[in-house]
Amino acid sequence: MTYDPGSGPGPASGAGSLWMEYAPGPARPPLDGSIETEVAVIGGGIAGLCTAWEVARAGHPVVLLEADRIASGVTGHTTAKLSALHGMAYAEIASVHGARAARLYAHSQQIAVDHVAEVSEELGIDCDLERLPAYTYTEDPAMADKLREEAEAARAAGLDASYETEVPLPFPVAGAVKVENQAQFHPRKFLLGLAADLEVLGGRIFERTRVTRLQEGTPCELTTSGGHTVRAREVVVATHYPVFDRALLFTRLEPKRELVVAGPIPAGQDPGGMYLTPEGGTRSVRTAPYGEGRRMLIVTGEKFTPGTEGEGEVGERFRKLASWARERFPEVELTHRWATQDNFTTDRVPYVGRLHAGSRHAYVATGFAGWGMSNGVMAGDLLASRIRGREPAWTSLYDPVRLHPVREAPAMLRLQAQVGKHFIGDRLPGAHADSTADIEPGAGAVVRVGGRRLAVHRDAAGALHAVSARCTHLGCIVHFNDEECAWECPCHGSRFDVDGKVVQGPAMKPLEQFDVDEEEAR
Repeated sequence: MTYDPGSGPGPASGAGSLWMEYAPGPARPPLDGSIETEVAVIGGGIAGLCTAWEVARAGHPVVLLEADRIASGVTGHTTAKLSALHGMAYAEIASVHGARAARLYAHSQQIAVDHVAEVSEELGIDCDLERLPAYTYTEDPAMADKLREEAEAARAAGLDASYETEVPLPFPVAGAVKVENQAQFHPRKFLLGLAADLEVLGGRIFERTRVTRLQEGTPCELTTSGGHTVRAREVVVATHYPVFDRALLFTRLEPKRELVVAGPIPAGQDPGGMYLTPEGGTRSVRTAPYGEGRRMLIVTGEKFTPGTEGEGEVGERFRKLASWARERFPEVELTHRWATQDNFTTDRVPYVGRLHAGSRHAYVATGFAGWGMSNGVMAGDLLASRIRGREPAWTSLYDPVRLHPVREAPAMLRLQAQVGKHFIGDRLPGAHADSTADIEPGAGAVVRVGGRRLAVHRDAAGALHAVSARCTHLGCIVHFNDEECAWECPCHGSRFDVDGKVVQGPAMKPLEQFDVDEEEAR
């Protein structure tokens, strides 16, 4: 069954993430009382689960608190490439942080790749793990020299890197960086297996438990939306975008959303590796096992800031990505589409370590820049080591407290200028309407009702869903993503469903609901 990824949600059985089709695993209960533990981890994605598992394996009592279901948020919508080759990272890291930093980055990332293979074998987790080369390529001859420089920088950093002019893709490239012995896997199969072993080790997992308050101290104290308390000696904030931001990391983080289309191809057309080009809004290609004689082609690209696309623009991005996939892989039958989101730091390196300069018992992991699989595993090992009183050689490289004012200033100023523009009043085409009568079924817009800005969606049956238009994080005005049927904040990437429920942080509180009738909103 095929469909046009830009013309609607597609077939119900295959519209969403390929990984989310895998069984959700046993439901864990929400926290229903106050408890004490040694370590509390907030967030059940790859960084949170890896941290909790590493801590439990070292013999420490640990509790993991997830606002929804584990391995179902950003981690459940990744492309799941496990690679130490991160696009064009190494030349830039060496330039900004120095050659030693690039070596530490490469070493810590490759260790993470190998660690997943070792752990999955040790625990007997069948997660479709395949060891394959990773490539960063260009189709533009003018970019070839930059690829050569990146290959040299990656090799100098310690990776098994080479510059190639021919790769197994079904179309010509002008040049490529190749790194051997990387990996790809099924992230949910791996993480659900890890969660099961975490519980065998004595760790406790609570789902549907949103943490709304962190009070640092000895011990630290967490408060949930249900009014319960968790006291812990150490706390890890692994919520993708830090919901508790005492270091004002939001001034140095840029959220980006990225689209994915996928569908089966004949196994004989598998290019046998993981590929990425920064050209054309980024294009990433890999395949995954998909029955006898076929592979699932997964193509990612079309980066954009959440909440900045006008009506129909996300759909057009899906169409562009689908067209690119079909042009280069003519036999693909696109059956799936989804989107993912990540945060980019102003100096290219993730923030993993102390929550802020004064923290003694609170840690954070964020800013993975689209490479959440290796960085999530790396973060779990780094944070668990720090909790145990050990400091890997790359601790200072990832320390969130680091700041390079001169080198980071232009990026920070650009980010804050964008936020300021949205905060004082965005006027994107199609983002506002004069009345609810202007909103078509399936669409949404910001409407003034009684002097108040409301975010109003009209569902397919014609019913109105109205919520406050102000993001509960810092008050920016949300905008409607008509392809994913969600309200998005253009300032820091928070996302809400049409009834105001938080889909993605840093917002912790839902958008307030309002009753609106047609006459009132004219």
